[in-house]
Amino acid sequence: MAYAIIRSGGKQFRVEEGQQVRVPLLDKEVGSTLELDVLLLGTDSSQVGTPMVDGARVAATVVDHGRDMKIIVFKKKRRKQYKRTRGHRQDYTTLKIDSIG
Repeated sequence: MAYAIIRSGGKQFRVEEGQQVRVPLLDKEVGSTLELDVLLLGTDSSQVGTPMVDGARVAATVVDHGRDMKIIVFKKKRRKQYKRTRGHRQDYTTLKIDSIG
């Protein structure tokens, strides 16, 4: 089965055809399609790009947008009466991989 390594939002993801993957938030409408550049194309013989594989594209459809679970960031310095608590929720976009090629 063919797979590809793509980059989105400064992170790299290994994807296969038919898979759903959560990437950092993209400014696209739900249901729209987009093409992503390929860093590595893996089949029987892998192709590594410098930095992208020439002519290789991954077609994906935007399934939905959402927010991840809250992460608590707690800072403390002992014996100094210093404590700070912050929360953070990361926005994401779910993509369905249509084709690799």
